[in-house]
Parts: sequence; C-alpha cells; structure tokens
Amino acid sequence: MTKSELAAKMNEHQAWLPGKKIKIDFGAEQGAILLDGQAGQVTEIASDANAADTTLKVSWADWEALSSGQLDGMTAFMQGKLKVEGDMANAMQLQGVLSKLRG
Repeated sequence: MTKSELAAKMNEHQAWLPGKKIKIDFGAEQGAILLDGQAGQVTEIASDANAADTTLKVSWADWEALSSGQLDGMTAFMQGKLKVEGDMANAMQLQGVLSKLRG
C-alpha cells in the first residue's frame, strides 16, 4: 500500500479522532499524513509540517506491521519503533482508528 492509498482508505473509513489533529510522520523520504478530525479528512503533508496536536513518528515498515496487527502499538512504543510527541491520550485512542483499517 502506498501513502496515497493509505490516506484514501483512512478517509473511506473515517479513520480520525473527532476534533483532533494527528500527524503520522514516516520520515523525510516518505512524508506524513494528517488525520484531521476537525475537518473530517485525512491528507498527505510534508514531514516538516507542524499542524498537529499529536505527532507519531514511525517507519513505513513498522506502520504496515502496526496497521495489520502484526505489531502491537505499546510494544512498538516500548521498543522505540514508535515515538509520540504531544498529547499521549490521542495516541492511545488511535488503536480504535487502526481497527477500522483492518475491517
């Protein structure tokens, strides 16, 4: 799956937290996506865009493992594969968002 396909799938499944902006940053080469619960959409953005309440930093490979259920979010965080900047509560709520993608 490409980043564009991910954003489209997230839009289709309304995979965002209402009222919150969460950036998932895959690194400088891959860029990022913004889960904009204020506007009700998911868009691709540059990694250096600073428009989120919470930023998750994760490699594309680790993201794919997380979104498929092969890697647990807490395990990824404890192993340093997932870094959270900003409101940790938003990151915790993303488990429900990810479950929408698996269905």
